[in-house]
Amino acid sequence: MRVRVPAWPLIVFVLLARSLAAQAESGPVVHVEFTNPALTPAHWELTVHSDGSGHFHSEPGSPPPAPPQGTVQLTEPAIDPPALDREIQLSPAFAKRLFQTARRHNRFSQECDSHMKVAFQGWKKLSYAGPEGEGSCLFNYSKDKEIQALGDSLVAVAGTILAGARIEKLLQYDRLGLDRELEYLTEAVKDGRVQQIGVIRATLERLVADPAIMDRVRKRARLLLARHEE
Repeated sequence: MRVRVPAWPLIVFVLLARSLAAQAESGPVVHVEFTNPALTPAHWELTVHSDGSGHFHSEPGSPPPAPPQGTVQLTEPAIDPPALDREIQLSPAFAKRLFQTARRHNRFSQECDSHMKVAFQGWKKLSYAGPEGEGSCLFNYSKDKEIQALGDSLVAVAGTILAGARIEKLLQYDRLGLDRELEYLTEAVKDGRVQQIGVIRATLERLVADPAIMDRVRKRARLLLARHEE
């Protein structure tokens, strides 16, 4: 009597093999998660491929409590960026540095946090996945200078993306606020609080091309674009 072997185990094996092959072909990926309840947004994620292409996701934090009735507000409430889900493109040099650092540090399969009593800067989780393996580590502050510098740079990239989102919101609701936002962005580029200004190139070009926007804002946007081209 001939015994019939069910086909489904073979089908499952074939599908799994195809999935693993597709992952290998797509190349390595670095995923970054950042969490700090004191900030807005309190949580964001950044996924980067070896060619610099990637995706950014954030969720808005809790709105600040309303002031007591009768309180006089001396300043306008800050405009927070909305929830974001967008594709981004980092420079090849930045992507190269990111993946080289991951490989030098065993695909982040190591202890990253210093466990020192330092000011809370936000939890950064770095994860690597690729054909040669995967790993991850979590830290607030790292004694490894390269890991700490990489974490700072990734936070600065997120800062650029969020600044771009604020600019887009100001274009809709408060064009006068663009002057202050571009002033902040210009200073933040100089001291490294934002990096990879090219991720918001389209937004800056929109400012430059709009004759209804004050000249000072357009000039700052042109200077930022020129810095990106250097």
